[in-house]
Amino acid sequence: MIRRPGRGALRGVGADVAGQLLATAGDNPGRLHSEAAFAHLCGVAPIPASSGRRDRHRHNRGGDRAADHAPHTIVLRRLRWDERTRTSMERRTGQRPSQKDIRRCLKRHVTREVHRVLARSLDHRTATRQTTRSDLTEAA
Repeated sequence: MIRRPGRGALRGVGADVAGQLLATAGDNPGRLHSEAAFAHLCGVAPIPASSGRRDRHRHNRGGDRAADHAPHTIVLRRLRWDERTRTSMERRTGQRPSQKDIRRCLKRHVTREVHRVLARSLDHRTATRQTTRSDLTEAA
């Protein structure tokens, strides 16, 4: 599982989903520089798809389709088990967007959350490696 330091696992992220996200992040480390880049990599970046009267967005069709399935699975799990996600869905349903639009927004939110966790772990690894390298050079 992807773990937050001191706070436990991310909600709705099991071993299969965490493995897919970590594999995607490991295969494309250069594309983790921002939340937007990670969202494009996962295929959940919003792209304007307005036509006339309706202002709407759709998901980016590019990116890793297996990585797109991971946020989708997290959203479905959270809709079933997480009270905050359910109340958010009910509140947004009252505002009249479609279920598809609400899930698209939730997937983007999940991607943002996962990117924060991955960025922290990469920063931690980088800091640890730099410390180890400096310790080795001082000892020599």
